[in-house]
Amino acid sequence: MRLPPHILVVNGIKVRRPVFLLGAPHSGADLLARALKRAPGCHVTMGRACVAHVVYAFARKPSIGRTSGAVRVLRDALAESWQVLGGSCGLCSEPCREAGGVTTTGPCVSTDEVTRFGDASPDLIYSAPVLLQAFPDARFVQLIRDGRDVTADMLDDPACLAWFKPVMLPEDTEFPNAFLGVNRDEHRDRWKTMPVAGKSALRWRSAVRLSASLRKELPADQLLTLRYEDLVQQPARSVATLTEFLETRVSKIALYGPRVPEVGSWRTRLRHEDLELVEKVAKQELTRLGYLTS
Repeated sequence: MRLPPHILVVNGIKVRRPVFLLGAPHSGADLLARALKRAPGCHVTMGRACVAHVVYAFARKPSIGRTSGAVRVLRDALAESWQVLGGSCGLCSEPCREAGGVTTTGPCVSTDEVTRFGDASPDLIYSAPVLLQAFPDARFVQLIRDGRDVTADMLDDPACLAWFKPVMLPEDTEFPNAFLGVNRDEHRDRWKTMPVAGKSALRWRSAVRLSASLRKELPADQLLTLRYEDLVQQPARSVATLTEFLETRVSKIALYGPRVPEVGSWRTRLRHEDLELVEKVAKQELTRLGYLTS
């Protein structure tokens, strides 16, 4: 006999149809999270330490995510992250606080208003299988962005560059390693000497492959794929699509602003040799997604 799914309760509120934003680094999940955080009734967190520790454990060692306790661990981490307490926002990352327009330690939401929970922690895509087990009714929104623009942003992000140090690929690394984009052990030394632009392209390539797999596995009413370029250039249409998918009114106001990265900025930001390497490493995915035509 199949047991009924466990319903998570946070602050007396049942967690139903939580929203998870997925994508490669700098693909726009943070931008979309900003819009969702300001949507009526939505409580969206981004990068709380309790969640980040679990997410990166699953990302760097996928076998952990396949253990019997993985679902419980991730549910507990998200439950802690979603708790609405007096000093909740003081534990949040700066991007999360900025996205919610928070200037104090919080809380940034009222429990009387919360009807929907969500999370947009960086690199959440590597925990997607566990999230689906933990929340069978979850809604996933994945962001796709030109890998060349992603690489340009990653090269300017110390947090991303920190993952590219040779020490991040130790002898006990599991392969294939989707997080770093390395498929086999024999590629370890090549990765360690590869320029960071190539490592960035590998991470993007691996993430969009995971996105393609999710697209095949999940039904249309549970997974929505948006392009960053549409989100920035046609915000009204993208927000209308998101609103319909989530059945939650989302404002497009948060998508405007001087801090929104431009589409196609790789043309002036990537060095010629870096651009050639990115297009070589990720040629198949760039072409499949229509970013590279030749």
